[in-house]
Amino acid sequence: MSLSSYRFTGATALLTGAASGMGEQMAYGLATRGCNLVLVDKDADRLATVAEVVRLARPDLAVDTYVVDLADLDSLEAKTSAILARHPSITLLINNAGVALGGNFRDLTAEEFQWVQDINFRAPVALARLLLPTLLATPGSHIVNVSSLFGLIAPPGQTAYAASKFALRGFSEALRHELADQGVGVTTVHPGGIRTRIAESVRIADSASEEQTRVSKAAFAKLLTYPADKAAEQILDGITRRKPRVLIASSAVTADLIARMFPASYLTVMQRLSPRGTRKRRAAALR
Repeated sequence: MSLSSYRFTGATALLTGAASGMGEQMAYGLATRGCNLVLVDKDADRLATVAEVVRLARPDLAVDTYVVDLADLDSLEAKTSAILARHPSITLLINNAGVALGGNFRDLTAEEFQWVQDINFRAPVALARLLLPTLLATPGSHIVNVSSLFGLIAPPGQTAYAASKFALRGFSEALRHELADQGVGVTTVHPGGIRTRIAESVRIADSASEEQTRVSKAAFAKLLTYPADKAAEQILDGITRRKPRVLIASSAVTADLIARMFPASYLTVMQRLSPRGTRKRRAAALR
């Protein structure tokens, strides 16, 4: 079934991770397009601020907020049922919320590893399952799952995060194929280096020293340069056009290309192509 462009005006979207970063910017973009909002986040204060901004700008829209810890999967079904009781006509689900965890696999506890899987993968799957009957009831509905650059490549020190984002990518692609003839579109998003609060909240293995934690967070923050508002617009444009994949920033586009060309050695190729790798080769040639 070929789906026409998604129509935001008058629709209702459920958006997770709506209190900051790309989620906050998508909330503003959705409101600009005339979409009613169900905003979900763990940060109650920031979430209330985002909702207030939207209400002031678009008093004609329905804007509700729900403070939810997506790591608490046991309570997610009840909270989703409460949302659906109040908003029975949701036609857009955007699974945007996510957390980061740095550290080599041998240094991560089972609890730390599972925490990432619960929020980044199991919660989006649970929400898709719980909302699917509602989405299927209105042909033209849409699901967005925000994966990552590390859902395209898997560098060392990112076993937990990459595992969750690769899993979300695989789930999304299979779901898109299943729903292709049932009137529901699915978009997978792979952002690369978006300027969000994730650098502040990134969790480092508890076994790491204070210095290791500081260095890891600083290095992570340096990667985040792409504006969140620009990324949000690209995602919303992808929804409008029913794009199966949205790659954001040149880092994601380049990584995707190299990973497809060199599936077993992409990391080595990318290191050689990096400015630092080029400088090292030039220095070696001068010796």
